[in-house]
Order: sequence, then C-alpha cells, then structure tokens
Amino acid sequence: MAKKTTGDERIPTHVAFIMDGNGRWAKLRGLPRYLGHKAACERLSSLLRHCRDLGIKVTSFFAFSTENWSRPKDEVDHLMEYLRVFFEKNIDELKENGTRILVSGEIDRLPEATRDICLRAIEETKANDRFYFNVCLNYGGRDEIVRAARLFADDCVNGKRKPSDLTELTFKDYLFVPGLPDVDLLIRTSGEERLSNYLLYEIAYAEFVFTDTYWPDFDDKALDRCLDEYYKRNRRFGGLGNG
Repeated sequence: MAKKTTGDERIPTHVAFIMDGNGRWAKLRGLPRYLGHKAACERLSSLLRHCRDLGIKVTSFFAFSTENWSRPKDEVDHLMEYLRVFFEKNIDELKENGTRILVSGEIDRLPEATRDICLRAIEETKANDRFYFNVCLNYGGRDEIVRAARLFADDCVNGKRKPSDLTELTFKDYLFVPGLPDVDLLIRTSGEERLSNYLLYEIAYAEFVFTDTYWPDFDDKALDRCLDEYYKRNRRFGGLGNG
C-alpha cells in the first residue's frame, strides 16, 4: 500500500479529484440526494489531511460544474450551504498547516454567503505555500480555456501582449489559477469513466485512475490503492519512457 514518502520522486505533485457518486450513495441508503453532498464535504476534510501526510503538494477537487446548475434548486442550495460550512470549519486548520486555498471558476454566480467565505479563505491563506488546495466551483474546462483566450486577446488589444507572445506557458498565465503545475494523477470515483469538462488544459499528460467507490466512501485506503496504481504506470510524456 502507498506509504508516507514525502520527498519521494514518485509522489505526484498535483492530484485532481472528480468527487462523483454522492447522490447514488445517498439513494442506496434511502436518503435524499443532498445528504450525499453533505457526506462528500465531510469526506473531503479527511482526504485533505491524508494527502498532506503523503506529501502531495497540490490537490484539486471538482465541487460544482457550470452544468450542475441544471440540477434541482433544493439540491444546489444544500450543496452551496455545505461548502460554506466546510470552509467555516476548516479554514483555521488549513491556515495553520500552511495550505493556500484557491478557487477555480466563476464564483460571482455563487450564493453570497458561499462566495464571501471563498473570498475570505483565499485572502487569509494567500501567503501560504506549503500546500495548495484548489476548489473548482462553477467551473468548466472549456469555459476556462475560452476565458483565457479572451483575456490574452484583451491584453493584445491593450498593447500589453503581442500575438507572438502566446506559448503553452504564457497561456497558463490566463487560467483561473496561474502557476499551478499540470495534473499528474486524475482520480474519478463512482465507476464513471469520463472527464466531464474538468481541467482540460491541465491534464494533458495526467494518469487517469477510475474507481467504483462512491466519493463518500472514498477513504485513505481507497486513495492509497489509486496511488499504488499510479506508481505502476510508465509515464512517457510523448517519449519512450523507461519501459
């Protein structure tokens, strides 16, 4: 099983999660779907601690997509409240252990209380650099790329950039969170095997691991199993690799 190996070059720098299966987890237990989201937020706290213990520097979590607004309003309202409570409960711990909180997505559309706690979390942890916790809220991968292209075009029109300045690296300056390393490992729970418009620019050479476990049941051991699978991979990055 995966072990605490801070400093081990095998440890992925950036692990991204698609936290799927919350509603189905609740349905299996005869509970309303929104209680699955509550359990998901509670699971998030323990997984963050385990990632830190393992030495994973950057984690991204897909909490709410641009497409999720089509879900029933009651479910969306509950999820937004659970996210607010999550930040309220965890912000002090994250500050103390050197974690910087980041939010990817158009958060202006979020309910005021949820948006305000996100902005507070970003501000109060902006000086931290030991770990990075990136929450994707009202996020879509295509939306992020189109937004970045528009921002670059605006800078060209305003004389701040020239079209010839555009490279893969300079383009990353216009993403929601500039400077984050590319994703090394993408984990999706619940048995679904698709990307769902998530971090499309950042996952160019990521390894994918799909697990049948629903997110509320995705504990430390489940993460260790995914990491064990990751360690078996021969990452070639377009070359011949080691095998």
